[in-house]
Amino acid sequence: MSLTVDDFDFSLPPELIAQHPAPERSGSRLLHVCGDRKFDRRFDQLPELLKAGDLLVFNDTRVIKARFFGRKDSGGQVEIMLERIVDATHAICQIRASKAPKAGSTMRLADAFTVRMTGRTGADNDFFALELAEAGDFWTLAEQYGKLPLPPYIEHPAEGADETRYQTIYARQPGAVAAPTAGLHFDEAMLAALRAQGVNTAFLTLHVGAGTYRPMRVEKIAEHRMHSERFDIPPAAVDAIAATRAGGGRVVAVGTTSLRALESAGNEDGTVRAGSAETSIFITPGYRFKVVDRLITNFHLPKSTLLMLVSAFAGYDNIRSAYAHAVAERYRFFSYGDAMLLERTGRPSDAI
Repeated sequence: MSLTVDDFDFSLPPELIAQHPAPERSGSRLLHVCGDRKFDRRFDQLPELLKAGDLLVFNDTRVIKARFFGRKDSGGQVEIMLERIVDATHAICQIRASKAPKAGSTMRLADAFTVRMTGRTGADNDFFALELAEAGDFWTLAEQYGKLPLPPYIEHPAEGADETRYQTIYARQPGAVAAPTAGLHFDEAMLAALRAQGVNTAFLTLHVGAGTYRPMRVEKIAEHRMHSERFDIPPAAVDAIAATRAGGGRVVAVGTTSLRALESAGNEDGTVRAGSAETSIFITPGYRFKVVDRLITNFHLPKSTLLMLVSAFAGYDNIRSAYAHAVAERYRFFSYGDAMLLERTGRPSDAI
């Protein structure tokens, strides 16, 4: 089947795009999708859907303050969104300006420091390479002068509450410019309840890039090239997955970022390789999953690569039906919205 981007479109009333998080992290709704069956639940019921010996795999990346405003050396206004900090003096970014800066030109950001644009980069030359034009380092400057990069569909500027609620409670490793939003639903009480019933946890790191919001520019999805993201899977996570398999438990990815890292490092026998790497894996219907049994995720944008990923995981028709149900039942969508628990298609569930 040759799928096109339009095969992943759906109609979403704008008022269902969540502009603020639920009052309590675990207070969102949870749509449990088991094949063609759907169950409307609350997120705080998640422990009822897991069993002792299951393993939740979390992404512990931390969102950095990656948005800057400034002026080009020509005087024109510019907005910069970091894609990643390469090292202390180099970064890759997106630039919004009336005219793209030329290689070698400088920009003054936040009226505090100057950067030089050294050239284009990325699979489609759609990112810009920056270097600091003076003493300092990008990590410190981002923390001091950057703004929290809320997604483009959230219409208010980052507020004080966003500084906390757009981070997971277990965020440790700075480097992402977008949150792994499935993890935003977990609070300390939820994690304690899961541990008490024997559900295990493991952590990996995948630094989410700004490219996650970039629209697809091709018609046939087979022609799309994914942006690359860094990930690291520690030996402890690998050992936890092996123990889960040996004990008959299920590997539950918390978020598409955790799933992409695990599948990128997965072997055909379901084991996982430890270490750091880059991934540009593009998961679409027809992909054979090697590692992940269940997926906790939020609702994704129409025509997005993440909607294609969940369609591959839970079944194309099942996801179309689930999204139509979610719209009809007024679920809240996207980063600050409600969650889904997806069973991998073809794998029977014993936790309904």
